Amino acid sequence: MANQRQELAQQAMLKSIDIRKQAGLDLKSPACVYNLCDKLNVKVKFVDISSMEGIYLKGDEPQIWLSALRPLTRRNFTCAHELGHHVFGHSSTIDELTEDSEKSKTFHPDEFLVDSFAGFLLMPTLGVRKAFASRGWDIASVTPLQIFTIACSFGVGYETLINHMTYTLKMINRIKAASLQKSTPKSIRQDFLGCSSAEPLIIADAHWSMPTLDAEVGSHLLLPNTAEATNDTITFQENHSQGRLFRANRPGIVRVYCRDAEWAAFVRVSRYQFVGLSKYRHLEEPEDE
Repeated sequence: MANQRQELAQQAMLKSIDIRKQAGLDLKSPACVYNLCDKLNVKVKFVDISSMEGIYLKGDEPQIWLSALRPLTRRNFTCAHELGHHVFGHSSTIDELTEDSEKSKTFHPDEFLVDSFAGFLLMPTLGVRKAFASRGWDIASVTPLQIFTIACSFGVGYETLINHMTYTLKMINRIKAASLQKSTPKSIRQDFLGCSSAEPLIIADAHWSMPTLDAEVGSHLLLPNTAEATNDTITFQENHSQGRLFRANRPGIVRVYCRDAEWAAFVRVSRYQFVGLSKYRHLEEPEDE
């Protein structure tokens, strides 16, 4: 079983490299999985279905359906997972919601393969190492907040990054992973902001390397200390010791930048639990709606 897992993980890693190269992406930068699907001519649609994570529909016009009811970071990973089914030539599949079930503990080679593919695609080995090195952070002594910050930069969940670094990349041991998992995104938000908040927090620090930042209405964004927004798609909330806190107010795209530094990005805000084609998720709402 261990050898099979190792072989599948190796296969997944090589395929993720091929797909990144095919899409014109390097092997060390975060990537938007929806843009990647567009480049590969795979249509992505968000649907209002609570009983599943995602669906891959094989055909002349392949499609991926994602549950709009899952958290944003989870949708990102599920999309990469479903894309794995596509690039490995699998048949149409339905990935049901399997949390807290015996089924989720059963080993399925194809599911392990595409899960591994999703991990390597979104969190490439060189990219994870660069994310720590560019910030001057030591992986061996990494803190929950540092893990959370880097998870944000790759568009994945806190626990997803910990598991990838532990079981796939072997960058941290299980004892360290267990210590990190005592913290949760909710507790990290509370410790960091000094108050309890149910709204998601995205940290985009001065080392954010993506040209875009995806968020949903209601999310908070911690941007660099001198960051400004060019319109009220997001609005400033308060200054923080490690940046400026903004809140995503409405769907749309806004440029954020720092006058005193070469830092800028486009924040793309979608409606909360948006239903529809992914390419329309950032369209502004009509004035009379």
